[in-house]
Amino acid sequence: MTVPPKLSRDRVAQLTAADIAPGSYINIGLGIPTLVAKYLDPAKEIVLHSENGILGLEGLAEGDEGDEDLINASKQRLQLVRGSSIVEQALSFAMMRGGHLDATILGAFQVAMNGDIASWSTGAEDDIPGIGGAMDLVVGARRVIVVMEHLARDGRPKLLSACTYPLTGKGVVTNIYTDMAIIDVVPGRGFVVRGIAEGLSREALQAATDAPLAYADEVAVLSAR
Repeated sequence: MTVPPKLSRDRVAQLTAADIAPGSYINIGLGIPTLVAKYLDPAKEIVLHSENGILGLEGLAEGDEGDEDLINASKQRLQLVRGSSIVEQALSFAMMRGGHLDATILGAFQVAMNGDIASWSTGAEDDIPGIGGAMDLVVGARRVIVVMEHLARDGRPKLLSACTYPLTGKGVVTNIYTDMAIIDVVPGRGFVVRGIAEGLSREALQAATDAPLAYADEVAVLSAR
């Protein structure tokens, strides 16, 4: 079986970072989304938010051990930027729910073509409930950006006509970045591809997606670097 061309996790993070507007306030989740922070252009003055109560953070400088009380969603140590704020968690969640974040970037188990997202449970009996702040983030952020691998570990599609796992939010996802494509969720059209990994055919991308794909007028070819 031929393995379709795929982008690296870092390349997916880099492409995501390039699409964040200057001056945005964004929340970044764990997994591949965490990598997005290191590719943000400092000149854009993008402010990172952490649901544990930090507004204005960045990764550690090389050789810096950091403070164990300052961590991100992946439990990695970080540092504050000049002008940052630390607030109680109730106020942090008020920022999330109140529409004050320009975007949230998170992973998902499944995304449906109408923008539904399932990101916290597969519904299995032995699942440990762990929705965290995801539900608050997806209903409050102006953009909900999903960054993930296109296929699950068992090879099943994660982009579906309808989610089968418990939902985190309904009709909220705006953009999806995977190791195969960049896809927008467009009302009335569903999944609209605007970027595809170099060397990957449209037929192969459709075979990896359990929902019909439409294509933008201009589709970028995403190089591996």
